[in-house]
Amino acid sequence: DTTLYPIERNALSDLYDVAKGAEWTDGTNWQNEYKSYCDWTGVTCDNNTNQVTKLNLTNNGLSGRLSTSIGNLHSIEVLDLSDND
Repeated sequence: DTTLYPIERNALSDLYDVAKGAEWTDGTNWQNEYKSYCDWTGVTCDNNTNQVTKLNLTNNGLSGRLSTSIGNLHSIEVLDLSDND
């Protein structure tokens, strides 16, 4: 279903799991099944397509490796994961 973009939601969920999201400084709404991934902290989506255009998780306590599924965020223009482990 292109209105829900499950591929993008899954890519973000993978990032959360691999980067130890439960330990993040601010993981507001992440993994909340009742919220759009566009409402997750640090996620910005295009208002028309709901595709992720920006992911800013600067200084948020991320650790581990970046999930390969991050490549499924085809419309991303900004990825800022600076100041994390």
